[in-house]
Amino acid sequence: MIGLLQRVSQASVTVDGEVVGRIGRGLMVLVCAEKGDSERQADTLLAKLLGYRVFPDHAGKMNRSVTDVEGGLLLVPQFTLAA
Repeated sequence: MIGLLQRVSQASVTVDGEVVGRIGRGLMVLVCAEKGDSERQADTLLAKLLGYRVFPDHAGKMNRSVTDVEGGLLLVPQFTLAA
């Protein structure tokens, strides 16, 4: 399982002119599930995503997680990551 994350101030996914997912501040993650991946691997990836400290604290250091800032998590399927 592969995940490519980007910290965002806002993000959305539009399909055929309709917004199907939207978040404010948080993480947008391109996710690729490969053959043989398990639910356990998905849980591990989620735990990592929620724990990455990529948001600034009061001193401006990247020391806060998406959970700490009560941010959103937008998961976008992207099978080409496995190519």
